[in-house]
Amino acid sequence: MDSAAIDRFEAGRGRLASLAYRLLGSAADAEDAVQDTFLRWQGADREHIEVPEAWLTKVVTNLCLDRLRSARARHERAAGAWLPEPLLDGDPMLGPADTFEQRESVSLAVLTLMERLSPVERAAYVLREAFSYSHAEIAGILDITESASQQHVHRARRRVTAERRHGGDEVDPATARRVVEEFLAAAVSGRTERLVALLTDDVTAVSDGAGLARRLLRYTTRERVASYVRVGFKPTPAKLRLAGGSLAFHLALVNGSPALLAVAEGRVVGAVAFEVSDGKVASLCGIAAAHRLTRLDEAWQRHEPDAPPVNSW
Repeated sequence: MDSAAIDRFEAGRGRLASLAYRLLGSAADAEDAVQDTFLRWQGADREHIEVPEAWLTKVVTNLCLDRLRSARARHERAAGAWLPEPLLDGDPMLGPADTFEQRESVSLAVLTLMERLSPVERAAYVLREAFSYSHAEIAGILDITESASQQHVHRARRRVTAERRHGGDEVDPATARRVVEEFLAAAVSGRTERLVALLTDDVTAVSDGAGLARRLLRYTTRERVASYVRVGFKPTPAKLRLAGGSLAFHLALVNGSPALLAVAEGRVVGAVAFEVSDGKVASLCGIAAAHRLTRLDEAWQRHEPDAPPVNSW
């Protein structure tokens, strides 16, 4: 393959990766899909490809659909063990962020909700909401009619909106940061009553149990979530051994949402992403399984963090 063909692919690699990540919710799987797309590009009769961008978009989208329909993906969903892979703010795989719809489409909350859509609904929704493709273009990518594209996007948007209890409005970053700082202070101090006051009435929490649980751990009601947080943030010798040393808690942005990162010896060993609404925590997602933190940790190693609010735990 000549250098011009390679350059053309590389010019669109970032867009393909951010599309694949939104479809799959996994940076590792997205990278695999992009690499498989490159191999297809390498073996294609490129002289007869009129619009390379459209061709590449169609290939990577359909490779992602194959993965979503795979036995492994179905098993993870059925087992209730799936969570999206979090990405640190600034990661190019997060892709376009010019509009509210683009930013929301890559939030952990929406990526999780999109698991409830069919693969075709998910693809149509992402192509429309995050990448502004027309229904005619989506129809060509997915080999469906324009009418079917409109129906898939409408159904997907309706489902995501209906189940997105606290979506629809952007939160002031300063307000979100203040709420998370107050949450951290209450969590490490053991002031359970203060934690309860910082949670919305319909708060939810989900955790992967550091990858040790067979199913995701889910909590509802302010009292149960506060109890879960208090136990999770209470240091014990076993937790310190598992983390590999004393922890520092840093404020960060993960998938566009305020987050706390637990860092031991410069390595990210846990992340908690928050959804803030009306000055309170509406939901939190705790991720500590090592395989879900690989890319975030790699980005953190290149990051110059601010001083942590809690630097010894």
